[in-house]
Amino acid sequence: MRRNVSTSPGTRRRGASRAVACALTAAGALLVSAPQTGAAGAAGPVGTDTSSARAGTGAGTDTPSSVADFWTAERMREATPLDLLSAGTDGPAQRSAAEKKRSTAAEKRSGGTTRPTAPPVQRGTERTVRPSRPATTTSAPSPAPKAFPQAGAPWTGGGAVTNTAGRVFFTYQGRTASCSGNAVTSANKSTVLTAGHCVKLNGAWHGDWVFVPGYHDGQAPYGKWAASKTLSTPQWTASENINYDIGAAVVAPVGGQRLTDVVGGQGLAFNTGYNKPMYAFGYPAAAPYDGSKLVYCSGNTIKDPLFSTDHGLSCNMTGGSSGGPWFTSFDEAGGTGLQSSVNSFGYTFLPNTMFGPYFGADAENLYDEAQSS
Repeated sequence: MRRNVSTSPGTRRRGASRAVACALTAAGALLVSAPQTGAAGAAGPVGTDTSSARAGTGAGTDTPSSVADFWTAERMREATPLDLLSAGTDGPAQRSAAEKKRSTAAEKRSGGTTRPTAPPVQRGTERTVRPSRPATTTSAPSPAPKAFPQAGAPWTGGGAVTNTAGRVFFTYQGRTASCSGNAVTSANKSTVLTAGHCVKLNGAWHGDWVFVPGYHDGQAPYGKWAASKTLSTPQWTASENINYDIGAAVVAPVGGQRLTDVVGGQGLAFNTGYNKPMYAFGYPAAAPYDGSKLVYCSGNTIKDPLFSTDHGLSCNMTGGSSGGPWFTSFDEAGGTGLQSSVNSFGYTFLPNTMFGPYFGADAENLYDEAQSS
């Protein structure tokens, strides 16, 4: 279910953008800060060691195997999409009186009519990374849906994306939550990309973080891969700037094997511009979806004309799909493409439209940091 967004306490140059907070809703998991207007930071990606930390316990010695064991089929099925937990409810979205008061105050401070201008994301030289195959074939190509554009439907085309895309599970404020993610080609063969708010939200890094590629109704056909480290862009880490809502995880081996040796890795594309044919994938878990199946959308993207620098795509995916991959140059028959964004957010006044951050220089730096970890 789509919901209005609450805002966190203001930081420098934040007032104007918070005036539109009530117009934002989660595309896959609730974002609790509106688009930020500060300039891009110069620092490199920042992350945390997450081999620790069941949220609320203070534990810091959990092993990857114990974290994976924590995520039973029942816990995975019952994990709540992050958007519901981050608003403090499992039910239909209702902004609290305090949230409404903060939003009203922000509107008054900004005059109620100011439209913030998002600074352009930092660009660099166009770069692509080719998809990589698993050490052994895990699924053969099958007849593709041949549906373009598609506003949201289960993916029945098979191919590599059914192995590389998966659900992400973690603990947030002591409760179990979910997002989506994707395995990518990397030097360490252990890198997963997701949304920034799927690794850190409201100033705190998530605990018990696992990636389950090929997830289906509580099943983990390729294993449960616990993160040894999670990272995000410096802008998301510092102020949860929605233009840089990109996260990454480095996952520990399972059974002596590394992630992309088992499932393969999708390619990547950075600094390739806007207005592209793209495919988005994820595991939406809020109504009308239940998180049991891989869902996709496809179409020609636009550049957000409002408050962010993101790509926009007609798509009805709901809570739980955040962090799922967007691809350019996607081959329906083989299920491979170049990851160019992730599911991030939507506007309440623009239903059935998903937005995902532009993969510019900061996204590229994050990827390089993750793959070299």
